Amino acid sequence: MKQIGPNRYRGEVGRFYEDFEVGDIYEHRPGRTITEADNIQFSLLTMNQHPLHCDRAYAEKSEFAKPLVNSTLTLSIVVGMTVGDVSGKAIANLGWRDINLSGPVFPGDTIYAESEVLEKRASKSRPGAGIVTVRTRGIKADGTEFMDFERTALIQKRAGNIDEAANY
Repeated sequence: MKQIGPNRYRGEVGRFYEDFEVGDIYEHRPGRTITEADNIQFSLLTMNQHPLHCDRAYAEKSEFAKPLVNSTLTLSIVVGMTVGDVSGKAIANLGWRDINLSGPVFPGDTIYAESEVLEKRASKSRPGAGIVTVRTRGIKADGTEFMDFERTALIQKRAGNIDEAANY
């Protein structure tokens, strides 16, 4: 929270570049329980018609014996969980790499995420920003890791704070 006046505070999202330290790990909360409706709606919205996501009878005959959550839905939720800690002050996402899907997620599973700061450096072309890379893991409530990836973002420095300029 940032004090913006007497007895008045405003919530902030994200960290400035200077707040990141290599080796720090952020446990993102709250978690999210994924429902069957989430899975079907996301699959339909994104035109993913694979029957493992939306046809229970088909999925019951698969090796999983039940529907799987669309992996791009789990990726989207995990990335969303990180925004408050990692990219809330990002100017731009610069990329994701090495997205690994190491285990299935099923409707009813509760998932969490955590991110480790891998590297940071000042931007050469944007003096008011720096580049931060994190490794994020998706973890089920039972401790099983189901996903990991690296993400790089261009993050505001305090001196280049666009929030202050916009009085946001």
